[in-house]
Amino acid sequence: MHDGVPVPTAMPLRLRAICADITTLALDAIVNAANSSLLGGGGVDGAIHRAAGPELLQECRLLGGCRVGDAKLTRGYRLPARQVIHTVGPVWQDGTHGEPDRLASCYRRCIEVAAGAGLRSIAFPGISTGVYGYPVELAAPIAVTTVREQMARHPGLAEIVFCCYSELHLAIYRRQLDASGADPEAR
Repeated sequence: MHDGVPVPTAMPLRLRAICADITTLALDAIVNAANSSLLGGGGVDGAIHRAAGPELLQECRLLGGCRVGDAKLTRGYRLPARQVIHTVGPVWQDGTHGEPDRLASCYRRCIEVAAGAGLRSIAFPGISTGVYGYPVELAAPIAVTTVREQMARHPGLAEIVFCCYSELHLAIYRRQLDASGADPEAR
């Protein structure tokens, strides 16, 4: 209460890591680790485009691509997720060409886009950890730290999922969540 008026409190954020096919998750949005054209590709990008259907490609054609570290929003079409947030991660070179800052920007921009659209639940793949070659051991701390920093800025978010495609990646993300002080009950 503040001067007799109830003060709204933010819902506690549920932050967790799972091993699953991101295209099967029924959340407000899933994140697509896209290429700069946004017109589909391999890995997560190709799987999302296939599962969403041709309408996603048609909408992406209207977006004019996306820069590394930025994010753009589309509908989810045939996906269980209502929306897709497309982001372009950095290609790993050796870690001295701005890759960490660009990767952090991907997570930050996705959360900003989600919050701006009033979305409450998001699933992230391991951005850049597939064909772009970013070592998951280096990417996971950036992902978890950036997401946790953004949580305070965007209290409307209720659930953020790190969706891993292998048990090895899952173990790395869970260790990072433990190290960051995430509530074990939330995972």
